Amino acid sequence: MNPGKWLGKQSDKEKLDTSNSDVDKFFKLREIEGTSDKWLIRCKRWIIRYLEFLNWKIDEDKTLLYLIKLKEKYSQTTYRKRVYQIKKYLTYLGIEWANNIKLPSELNYQVQRITKECIQDTLEFFNDNIYYIQIKALVYLGISSGLRAEELYQLTIKDIDLENRIIYINHNPNLNQTTKTKTSRISFFNNDAKQELKEYLNEFNNGSKLKCLFNQSHISRLFRNAPIRVKDLRKHFSQEWARRGGSTGIKKILMGHSLKGDVDLQHYNCQSKEDLKMIYDKVMGD
Repeated sequence: MNPGKWLGKQSDKEKLDTSNSDVDKFFKLREIEGTSDKWLIRCKRWIIRYLEFLNWKIDEDKTLLYLIKLKEKYSQTTYRKRVYQIKKYLTYLGIEWANNIKLPSELNYQVQRITKECIQDTLEFFNDNIYYIQIKALVYLGISSGLRAEELYQLTIKDIDLENRIIYINHNPNLNQTTKTKTSRISFFNNDAKQELKEYLNEFNNGSKLKCLFNQSHISRLFRNAPIRVKDLRKHFSQEWARRGGSTGIKKILMGHSLKGDVDLQHYNCQSKEDLKMIYDKVMGD
């Protein structure tokens, strides 16, 4: 099969064969885009399940039937993600009718207000947990740095400059470190986070059985019934920065938001590491 060369309307009798080699090539192309390995593995699993349902023969009617089954089984958000990946694969194969597959609208998102009381309730929830020192370091780092949950999970000791309160968020897929914008950046943390990290790193380096700072599956299990989720720590940082009157532009830089469409940040507002740290300390300093 030669992807991209299927032209014309597919009839009931005409079905395009595809194979594991096609799928592998498709995801190799995705890999060189800088997409994280974990996300690629999940997407590949979705594509394989879809193709197994079709017996590896691309067929419009069976595809529609499969999408109906997905819609009945999953939430709108999950359904939207899966359909998008299927459509992307069909487009890669050059299937014209893939353009007729429309994604459902994104749900209206109601932002949750994360207050200091929410953070305190979370710390109290874990007060007797054997991993309390680790959890406390994670919480204080999250609410003072604005990192995404996935970025926290990927951190290594080398990424943390404890003395200068600098954290390096690296985009390096070869080391399983990725960012949403596919670019590396720095952020900072306050003195409270520094003290909690110092205590945790001392434990981590001296007899701890933990193999990485904040393993995703381990942390996710811990937070399963907690008052907030790890991703909410980033929300607290954003909201607290705004409450303290911090610049929205600088917050975008620290949090790793996409700067596309922001003329000032793309073409004019260039800040050094020292500039960013000075601004951070003015806003978030103790």
